[in-house]
Order: sequence, then structure tokens, then C-alpha cells
Amino acid sequence: MKLTSNLICPHCGHRASETMPTDACQFFYECTGCGTLLRPKQGDCCVYCSYGDVPCPPIQEAQDRNGPASCCTG
Repeated sequence: MKLTSNLICPHCGHRASETMPTDACQFFYECTGCGTLLRPKQGDCCVYCSYGDVPCPPIQEAQDRNGPASCCTG
């Protein structure tokens, strides 16, 4: 499982390598380039799934076991 993702801001294009939490989804991220507060796109569980080059740990785990992610059920 990869725990680092490169977030790319859709507003300014700034890239930042961030360590993802393993126990929760991250709903907000403030771009360190322009200060824009990023939120997940509709249908995504977190900012890493929307703007990162690696999906969040719960999604990675779900892909490995071919099932739904625990963070996206309910």
C-alpha cells in the first residue's frame, strides 16, 4: 500500500507530496501554492482520490480485495 500521494491543485497546478491518513478520509486540503481550499469532487471520498496521483488507503485496500471501500459505504 502506498501512503504518499502527489496532490495537484486544479487552480494553480502546484504539486505537493503528502502522507495520507490510514484511518480516515481527508475532506479538505489547503493548497500550499495558492491557498485554495480543495474539497473532493462529487462521487469521490477524499481530496486524494480527486486530486492525487494515488488513491487513499481505503480505496487501495478495496481495489486489492475487489470490493467496496469502507470509507465509501453507508
